[in-house]
Amino acid sequence: MQRDAVVLGAGIIGLATALKLQDAGRSVALVDRQEAGQGTSFGNAGIIERASIYPYAFPRRLGDLARYALNGAPEAYYHPSALPKLLPFLWRFWRASEPESHEQAMRAVLPLIENCLAEHEPLIAASGAEALLRRTGWVKIFRSPRKFEEALAAARLLKPFRLHFEIVDAAGLAKLEPNLQETLAGAVHYHDPVCVSDPAALSMAYLNLFRARGGAFLHGDAATLVQESTGQQSAGRWSVKTEAGPVAARDVVVALGPWSDTVYGPLGYRLPMAVKRGYHMHYRPAGNAVLNHTLLDADKGYVLAPMARGIRLTTGAEFALRDAPPTPVQLARTEPHARRLFPLETRLDARPWMGNRPATPDMVPVIGPAPRHPGLWFAFGHAHHGLTMSAVTGRLIAELVTGATPFTDPAPYSAARF
Repeated sequence: MQRDAVVLGAGIIGLATALKLQDAGRSVALVDRQEAGQGTSFGNAGIIERASIYPYAFPRRLGDLARYALNGAPEAYYHPSALPKLLPFLWRFWRASEPESHEQAMRAVLPLIENCLAEHEPLIAASGAEALLRRTGWVKIFRSPRKFEEALAAARLLKPFRLHFEIVDAAGLAKLEPNLQETLAGAVHYHDPVCVSDPAALSMAYLNLFRARGGAFLHGDAATLVQESTGQQSAGRWSVKTEAGPVAARDVVVALGPWSDTVYGPLGYRLPMAVKRGYHMHYRPAGNAVLNHTLLDADKGYVLAPMARGIRLTTGAEFALRDAPPTPVQLARTEPHARRLFPLETRLDARPWMGNRPATPDMVPVIGPAPRHPGLWFAFGHAHHGLTMSAVTGRLIAELVTGATPFTDPAPYSAARF
């Protein structure tokens, strides 16, 4: 099978990239070992996060560092056995989180954040997925008056970016969410982001649109990717084995998230990628209780989101090796806090879901050409913002593949920076 482009990985990054390549007039095959949207894209908090201008940084206060080192914080957890392999990444992450470097990371991802929703909107409309959206923004809640005051100062830093947010006191929060069971210090309500009630359903809507446009979704192993070198016509083409036979293309996009190293590693690239693992569980709300907004509990480090299946609790970051067995410690730590905050009844899932967020130490994704292999393109490393940045990443990749003028300078996302 011959296509103009092959996208390896059918998570939300790969799906959106395939659609943007189709928008640019390319015939596309999408290849994955499993069904579309069933990996890391399946279980996120469901926010197209237009308001997250500053990436999640490594804590730098001595008190916070000591608390994380003791490994008892609800928002972060690490596997001690993984530290020998993780320490080089964590050291680079810590260094990149100092104020000047963090500001540079913010400036690098800013064009992606500013255009994230605008690039999703046409895909959502074309795929008929509007019913999955809740245009209510999300709310960051605070128990601690000190943290609330710090959040107000941080929110004010966003004013130059023309974002819309509202400072909410305890009484105002009670009006927004009348079923909360605790009295809190206050909240910040971010209005620009859009929430998705079923991220997996959005992936399926994108897949259906891709197929309706003539795209081929094939099961195959990305590790079989090779570059053909015989024959004048085939020289430089890439080929990957699938259940339907080999599929070849001049351009191949690696959008495999935390598994991208299965392609770039054998080709000689050594990128400092790690994973931030996360867990979720769904709950039935008690009685007639309703959660109107997605809530981030800033003091306890978890998110509660109203989803099609129920109330989804998603955890913070677990630093572990990608393929280590699940250890839902953070779920056990945060569930009691969530139950005190909002009336949750029984768990709805047989076991906690776990996903791997692919992260770079400088908090900037890898988007663009492979430095030493023409026709090979990278699109991974989006950490907490895979859903958020998926469509805008697809746009940038499509512009680079087709030789169009990119909407923003792609240099900050280059793999060559490592």
